[in-house]
Amino acid sequence: MSPRRERADAQRNREAVLAAADRLFAASASPGGVSMDDVATAAGVGKGTLFRRFGDREGLIQALMEKRIAPLREAVAEGPAPLGPDTPARERVPALMAALLRFKLDNRHLALALETGGGNSPYRAGHYTWWHTLLRDAVRGIPGAPDADFTAHALLAAVRADLVEHLAGGEGVPPERLEERLEAYVAKVLA
Repeated sequence: MSPRRERADAQRNREAVLAAADRLFAASASPGGVSMDDVATAAGVGKGTLFRRFGDREGLIQALMEKRIAPLREAVAEGPAPLGPDTPARERVPALMAALLRFKLDNRHLALALETGGGNSPYRAGHYTWWHTLLRDAVRGIPGAPDADFTAHALLAAVRADLVEHLAGGEGVPPERLEERLEAYVAKVLA
């Protein structure tokens, strides 16, 4: 049985909602400042359509993030070095961290909104488990590396959305400088 194709109007509504949500989150000073009513109005759809399609605000943010992160996930799962699965772990871990930092810098408003959902804990965000498992398994491939499970948590703490926002937005640290600092940190952790 083939998967059911989405109706053209439903696809247009989905894209309109995602585009409206993206604009609103980017323009908001606070992730909590965007309501489902705001998104429905900006997208020109009923609130019921929004809730049926995405469930809740967090579901909407997750859908928007998934759309944006799909190319990175594909590069990590199937791509060439330095992100791909055939890359030696000592090279892959820093590359994964650099890619995650760049993604969060490029998507600060969404990353912050997603990570502050669920009781202000990034650890409850669905993507956290994926990244943690990926990093933990890569760290296990580095001879002499410290406790892989804890190390993966510590590495991810360095790219928490609230920290990235504080440094890039609050302190005005240029992205290149953040990348240099992260590279040095990862090297020390894995030394």
